[in-house]
Amino acid sequence: MEIPLPFRRQLRTNTTDSEAILWRYLRAHRFAGFKFRRQHSVGPYILDFYCRARMLAIEVDGGQHFTDEALAYDARRTSFLIACGITVLRFQNDWVLAHLDAVLSVVADALGVGGGSP
Repeated sequence: MEIPLPFRRQLRTNTTDSEAILWRYLRAHRFAGFKFRRQHSVGPYILDFYCRARMLAIEVDGGQHFTDEALAYDARRTSFLIACGITVLRFQNDWVLAHLDAVLSVVADALGVGGGSP
């Protein structure tokens, strides 16, 4: 079941500051030449960022992700994505804002391009 494109477009216009900052580095093949998609659907889920070439999902989580219910949902979601062969990286909003270089280093490692800058 694919999520309708108009809904994903709406999500793209309502991004968090953390997502907007990270997208500046990931968009338009800027990150080591890899193509990332924003608000990409996989099954019944929408991923914040997705690199098909490496089957890598990047999720930027706000405070609403830390309730017991949300943690259980995210665990089911992550299990589904792993079963699809997708690696999932999760970062908290405040971590992206405060430690962007470290976040980019983790993404680079996951893409197999080393821990340096993109």
